[in-house]
Amino acid sequence: MTIHAQALLFDNDGTLVSSLESVRRCWTRWAGEYGITAEEFGRIELHGRTAAEIAADLLPAHVVPQAVARIEDLEVEDVPGGGVQLLPGTEDFLGALPAERWAVVTSATRRLAEARLGAVGILPKTLVAADDVTRGKPDPEPYLLAARTLGVDPEHCVVFEDAPAGLRAGRAAGMTTVALATTHRAHELTADLVVEDLSALSVLVTDVGMEISVRP
Repeated sequence: MTIHAQALLFDNDGTLVSSLESVRRCWTRWAGEYGITAEEFGRIELHGRTAAEIAADLLPAHVVPQAVARIEDLEVEDVPGGGVQLLPGTEDFLGALPAERWAVVTSATRRLAEARLGAVGILPKTLVAADDVTRGKPDPEPYLLAARTLGVDPEHCVVFEDAPAGLRAGRAAGMTTVALATTHRAHELTADLVVEDLSALSVLVTDVGMEISVRP
């Protein structure tokens, strides 16, 4: 299977990098500080959603802004302690791409996204973060904004995601979706293509776009 594209849009956490241990540490501490029980916390979908949406599901509205600022501080402070690692294939795959043909589209705030990406040496020319949109994934707004920023029609974009919420956003935006089974099992992911991680893929850059193929 070969996928043709003019722009590639990547989720960050669980797609390019792994920050699961950091997320668990920080959110567990955060929940304790705000008196949220493990049972309450376990009922909420976390991955692929903004901190503001998660906090709004768990706390009274007047507490949410302070709580969102607190989790951002905790997660940013955790980055230097080894809270982020590159996932297999990320470095080689991104290294093969022209800077103007790809973007990172994350549910994290810009401050947190830049901290995590900078820690592993990823410096995207285009970054769409939670601060840039009014509706986060699974709404298509983040991916549509990235496509507009790169000047590419949505139908010519490919979304790379590990989370069901992000894949729903990509489909809703009218984009081709590639799921990476890094944080969810393959059968839990609905996409045009499902692979283990970026190391399973190769990319060929041409004058008219890019060709994504599964390695033999």
